[in-house]
Amino acid sequence: MPLSHPPIVESQATDLTWRKLWPDEAATQAFAAQLAERLQNWPGGRDASIELRGDLGAGKTTLVRHLLRSAGVQGRIKSPTYAVVEPHQAGSGEAAWPIWHFDFYRFGDPLEWADAGFRDIFAGPGLKLMEWPEKVAGQLPPADWVIELNALDENQRQVHIATQTPRGQQWLRDWSAGSCPAKAPRAS
Repeated sequence: MPLSHPPIVESQATDLTWRKLWPDEAATQAFAAQLAERLQNWPGGRDASIELRGDLGAGKTTLVRHLLRSAGVQGRIKSPTYAVVEPHQAGSGEAAWPIWHFDFYRFGDPLEWADAGFRDIFAGPGLKLMEWPEKVAGQLPPADWVIELNALDENQRQVHIATQTPRGQQWLRDWSAGSCPAKAPRAS
């Protein structure tokens, strides 16, 4: 009888998902505004890891731009297509929090992720938004949310959210129920 060992790392698959049709960019913007608010209120939300999946032109970067603006990022928001990562800061003073926008599209080998020194960024605080995560398969920690966008036509997007972590599952339950924890009081 062959010996069987439990896997060292196992995906936290769940049947909990969320699907929606966005008829236009205004729906994308409204979703991004809600998500930005919730990330600032959910426990650990400011340190979330979110993968964005979809073909070229599906709206991943558009969603990120709306999310960054809604989170309070000021100034120019550039696509990280050539730089691979663009750091941002949302808010100011004690309310400030880092946000990292990654675009792994140009990676040809998943090991480029480690060679680029991204392990330190992922070990530190801040929201990590990752486009083309499949290009660095096996290198990224599990994402709290995986948002998949599919362009149905010039305007409409089919959106599917899945989770890979227990806290991501809790957030998706909150999202689906329409609830959001009250904002924690700030220390003065």
